Amino acid sequence: MPEQLFLFIQMEFPWALGPPDGRYLLRAPRDAEPEHVVVLNTLAAQRSAGARGAPRGRPRRLLRNRPAARTQATPEPAAVATARATIVDPVSVSAERQARAWMSELDPGRDVGAAVAVLNRLLHSHRIASADPYIHEVSPIQALVIRAGWGEGEQVAYGRWLHARELPAVALDARRPTGASAKRRLPGARRTAALRPEERLAEMLAARGQALLCEELTLRARLDLNHGRSAHAAIELDRALAVAVPELRAEGRHDLALRIDELDQLRAGVSRQAQAAMPGGELSPEIEADVVRHALERLEAALRARTAPGLG
Repeated sequence: MPEQLFLFIQMEFPWALGPPDGRYLLRAPRDAEPEHVVVLNTLAAQRSAGARGAPRGRPRRLLRNRPAARTQATPEPAAVATARATIVDPVSVSAERQARAWMSELDPGRDVGAAVAVLNRLLHSHRIASADPYIHEVSPIQALVIRAGWGEGEQVAYGRWLHARELPAVALDARRPTGASAKRRLPGARRTAALRPEERLAEMLAARGQALLCEELTLRARLDLNHGRSAHAAIELDRALAVAVPELRAEGRHDLALRIDELDQLRAGVSRQAQAAMPGGELSPEIEADVVRHALERLEAALRARTAPGLG
């Protein structure tokens, strides 16, 4: 009888993810069957090759007449462990042709995004269980390598495979849920978008500008909404809007007046969602994610317009 084959997507990151090495079964709420298996392995730490001594090609004149006792070797970079996360479909296929058909239809943006969502669910749960605020979710763009493939049960249980191919790193749209279709930005758009954060960072480091209270709350709400934690997002966005409106108005920016008025009008709806998220509240426990999503997108647009006039 032929060995059953298991399909997987695998990512490697240059840091320890947090949970101990092993196999983790993830189940859907109120469902006894596992949806995914996540296999975590720590690979042996390695140092970069060619790290000893002075860099190659260094002009000799810079070393001329320098006493030998004062010449120091360049320190080697610290060794780092690599974390390998293999997200496995627990439903096997019985023939290699089925595995190859899956590979041919694989969409990197969609399927890698879905795998990252599974891994991030594990990391979020570990952060809560360990009470460690420094455990954090990951993005596929941070991965050293991404693979898709298949292998026999004993192989994938240890992060190995019969066949695999590397996938391109895809930058997910931050405004979409992690498991949804991702899109790759055009090179020109990436460059334009990258300039503004660099300028803002320089201002903040030089103490010529500072972060608003609402900015961190907005980022936290976005992360939770993207990962389906609508209750968390509603409460965080409620607080974000509560401070964003007075913070933005205090700056006296006439070009933002309409946006600020819009945010003020959205506060009531978001507050209702935040109240619904509270245990024991009188409102329905169902969170209207679309209400939270729309208000969050308008707040994000206002914050972009604040630092990049004309880019809504």
